[in-house]
Amino acid sequence: MVTGAGAGIGRGTALHLARRGWRVAALDRDARTVESLVGEVGEILPLVADVSDEGDVRRAVTEVSGWSPELHLLVNNAGIADPLSGPVEALSLDAWNDWIGTNLTGAFLMVKHCVPLLRAGEGAIVNVSSTRAQQSEPDCEAYAASKGGLSALTHALAVSLGPAIRVNAVAPGWIDTTGETLRPEDHAQHPAGRVGQPDDVAAAIRWLADEAAGFVTGQVLTVDGGMTRKMIYRE
Repeated sequence: MVTGAGAGIGRGTALHLARRGWRVAALDRDARTVESLVGEVGEILPLVADVSDEGDVRRAVTEVSGWSPELHLLVNNAGIADPLSGPVEALSLDAWNDWIGTNLTGAFLMVKHCVPLLRAGEGAIVNVSSTRAQQSEPDCEAYAASKGGLSALTHALAVSLGPAIRVNAVAPGWIDTTGETLRPEDHAQHPAGRVGQPDDVAAAIRWLADEAAGFVTGQVLTVDGGMTRKMIYRE
C-alpha cells in the first residue's frame, strides 16, 4: 500500500513495485491521478482518501482488507511537497496544521489502521521523510518539523511493533519529480553526479521491505546522491 501515489515519489514507487510483481494498493486524495495508474502496469487498486482524515483512512484500509487479507508493505509517502511556508511570524496555525496533519498525522493514522493487516503479512513499514529533517533553508519550519517528526515516529514504531513489523524510513534529497530541465550545475553539486529520480527512492524502499534487510529497523536511509555530505564554500 502506497500513499500519495498519484504523483512524484509515490507514483514512482507504486509503478516500481507493480513492475516487479507486487499487487499495489495506490492511495491518493486526487482521484484522477491515482486512477490513471490502473492499466499502466501490473495489478493496482486505486484508492481515493485524505490521509489526515481518520474516517477516510479507515474506509480505505477496509477496502484493502477486502482485496487482500495481508499487507506486506506500507509506504507512508503522502505529504505536502512544497516545503516553503513563508516567514514564521506570518505562518498561520491552519497552514501549520495542514503540513503536520498530512505529513505526520497521516502516517500515524495509516499505521494505526494497517497494523492488523501488517501483522498478518509479517510486513514492513517505510516512511518517506526528507533530508530537510536534518538541514534547512529559510522559511520551511512546518515542513521540517513534520519530516523530523516522521523520522522520530519511525524509531518509536520500530520499537513498539518489532519484531513482527520492521519500520524504517527513507530521506530523499533532491528528486526530480517534474521532469523539468536541469542545469549541469544542478547535477554537479551531487557527488553521485546527478539529481535523483523517483525510481532511486523506490529502489531503496523495495530493499527495506525485502527480507535481505531483515536486520534493519528503526533506521532512516538517506537517498540524496551524497548531497548532504558535500561541504560547500562561498567563493
